[in-house]
Amino acid sequence: MTDYEVLLIGGCAGVGKSSVAWEVSAQLQGEGRAHCHIEGDTMDQIHPAPPGDPHRSAITERNLAAVWANYAALGRRLLVYPNTAAVLDADLVVRAMGGSVAVTAVLLQADPATVRARLARREIGSQLDHHVERSAWMAGHLAENAPRGTVRIRTDGRSVADIAHEARRAAAW
Repeated sequence: MTDYEVLLIGGCAGVGKSSVAWEVSAQLQGEGRAHCHIEGDTMDQIHPAPPGDPHRSAITERNLAAVWANYAALGRRLLVYPNTAAVLDADLVVRAMGGSVAVTAVLLQADPATVRARLARREIGSQLDHHVERSAWMAGHLAENAPRGTVRIRTDGRSVADIAHEARRAAAW
């Protein structure tokens, strides 16, 4: 028996990670299931990066451990954790959570045109082209390097509720 369970939701910018995570949380709430949801992309929002931590992984782990400790102290066992590279960072998340952790890794994927359209709706500043280029690079990187056992879910033309149900099925939640 594991102490905790985590649903890692990874994918490039604009693929739908946050929307799907919020929907997973809403579905669990609707069923009265205790859980927590931590937006992983906010765990490393510091500039410049801390000395000796150029990729911000150490500060991410420290922040996640601190927030998770509060939720675990309240008896939560299920964590919904969306983060761009979540599927590559399972070890970091497991260390931050402590104990025995069952991990389900889901990689959301979409066609470049879908991602660009979504980013164009979200990006109202001067960084759209940068986000589109970075997102395309990350999509390829994640597709190539996602560990064996990662569940890949297409998001093109599908409802958020349907995608969330599929992610929950993968986690047996």
